[in-house]
Amino acid sequence: MSLRISFLFTALLAFLFAACSPEHSKIVIAEFDSEKITMEEFEKAYSKNVGGLEAAVDDSFENYKNFADLYTNFKMKLDDAKVRGYQNDPALNAELTDYKKKVGSSYILEKYLVEPNIKDWYEKRKTEIRASHLMIRVDSTGEAAAAKYAQSLLDSIKNGAKFEDMVLRHSQDQFSKVKGGDIFYFTAGQLPFEFEDACYKTAKDSVYPEVVKTRFGFHIIKVTDIKPRVPKIKASHILISYMNSAGVADTAAAELTMDSVLTELKAGKDFAEVANRFSDDTGTKDKGGDLGFFERRMMVQEFDEAAFNLEIGQVSDVVRTNFGLHVIKVTEKEAYPTFEADRENLKNLLKRSRYNDLYAELIESYKKEYNYSVNENTLQQMIGYNDSTVIGGEMKGLTEIGGNTVFSFTNHTETVNDFYSKIKSDTEFSGKKFTVDILNKGVKKLSEQLLLEEKAISLEKTDAQFADLMKDYQNGIFIFKLQEEEVWNKVTVDSVKLYDFYQKNIQKYSWPDRVAYTEIYSKKDSVIKSYYSLLKSGENFDVLAANTERTQVKDKNGKYDLQAVGSTEFSKIVNGLTNIGDYTEPVPNPGGFSILRLDFKAPARLKTFEEAKAEVSGQYQEYESKRLENEYIDSLKKKYSPVIYYDELRSAFK
Repeated sequence: MSLRISFLFTALLAFLFAACSPEHSKIVIAEFDSEKITMEEFEKAYSKNVGGLEAAVDDSFENYKNFADLYTNFKMKLDDAKVRGYQNDPALNAELTDYKKKVGSSYILEKYLVEPNIKDWYEKRKTEIRASHLMIRVDSTGEAAAAKYAQSLLDSIKNGAKFEDMVLRHSQDQFSKVKGGDIFYFTAGQLPFEFEDACYKTAKDSVYPEVVKTRFGFHIIKVTDIKPRVPKIKASHILISYMNSAGVADTAAAELTMDSVLTELKAGKDFAEVANRFSDDTGTKDKGGDLGFFERRMMVQEFDEAAFNLEIGQVSDVVRTNFGLHVIKVTEKEAYPTFEADRENLKNLLKRSRYNDLYAELIESYKKEYNYSVNENTLQQMIGYNDSTVIGGEMKGLTEIGGNTVFSFTNHTETVNDFYSKIKSDTEFSGKKFTVDILNKGVKKLSEQLLLEEKAISLEKTDAQFADLMKDYQNGIFIFKLQEEEVWNKVTVDSVKLYDFYQKNIQKYSWPDRVAYTEIYSKKDSVIKSYYSLLKSGENFDVLAANTERTQVKDKNGKYDLQAVGSTEFSKIVNGLTNIGDYTEPVPNPGGFSILRLDFKAPARLKTFEEAKAEVSGQYQEYESKRLENEYIDSLKKKYSPVIYYDELRSAFK
């Protein structure tokens, strides 16, 4: 065979081998009865068990083997649960449904409301925008008239009118109109979200094509700059105030002093040292002018704009603000954080600004999806029967209208009986009078929760992650019931069994060397020395111990029951005394001083059955539980004949 033919033949064999080899994920690592556990399933379960893929990849083959044994036993138990019909057990299904509702409601809000919006904000906040606006407030003419007026101004701008001229003539934001409508730089989460959303959709030097409504009024928006955002900078400054020592404005003197500052800085003098000598900012001059880290819009605009345009180490020209003349030096710039590092901050921003609107939108979408409706007539009937009573007591008219519908949606009807039983025990409503406003708040709160729960019930069909979560919980309650039936309910405890277990394991139950003692304690050195002198003069120890200042043992006159030698520092000290009744010199300890008297020494010995009974009972139940567990596993192995292919595990996570 020629070299060329040999090479081609080898390549063909390799190709055929690769083609015939199962994909890694489909490798079977164990099987029992007709069930197979694939590598994909094993790796997923193992990663979850050890806290993530990274930990799983770095683990040992021996640990893979041990987990394969446990996981195969787990799967056999689940198969046994299925044979026993647990999936049709009403009590277990009710528990699963209840869990699905509670967890599902929170899951929906986190995954479908919070998570996508904070991810969107995270990306947006990498950029900062400078914008100008023309604002029309809603005045006495009404919202419709204000919107119409704003639209006519936008139409004029689209037809060629200069944006800045229109702002100067028509804007009702008096602060920004004199600056051509400029509201300076911002990033997502700092301004009303409707305004921000429009800005992030607009190119630089362009006007947003629609009038934007916020709680402040109607806006025509022009984006004037877009650039990468620096989250925070650290800067130092030297401030020369316009006010002289007499409290009188003297700009000429301020200019002269600033000239001296600039001369020293240009000569290479240290910025911090110059700030310490010249700056009028008493809060920072002793720190070399250090202002710490700050974000956009935290300083006055002139200062902010100059500082954020500097590079690290660069010193600004003179910057004029209402406070005086400044020179600024940037010393650090904060890098943009990772998403995980910024997650909690983003969540807090969302909750403070846009969360309620997004939540309302989500609930509204579920109301449409499930054909939600409120019976206003029923609410009026409730008020009619109870116009002079408060929520919480017995509601009048339940016999007549208790079965009437308050609100309903697909698969749910909330009757007056149901509704009232819930709101009367809610502190938000209990004790309040029956009014339209209160009942509508009750309807809103209750119906929103029920709509979320309704969505959660069907979420498994569209959300694989949630389906896995619910499957894990179902498996958990199945395993719990199996353990209950096969192990815990079969553990029986009586005195004969416990005594027999005690006799077989008697060497495990013993007392170490123990001591009992009494303490005289005082927080003051002078007091404890006085007590010690009195003892030496023949004063009774117990009389003085009754005055101990240690609150934990004051009601026992300073006495400590038997405790193991070495379990505390005091027990070690007391054990060093020779005779019962001997006492120590004053002993310093945290917070004060003590004199300790040896009351009793108990040498190490075996415990009697009565002394060890509680310990024996716990260990016996643990022993029996393990024995019954092993018996149950053995019965499953006989039934299912499991086989684990340990060699296949060598390729796990490879």
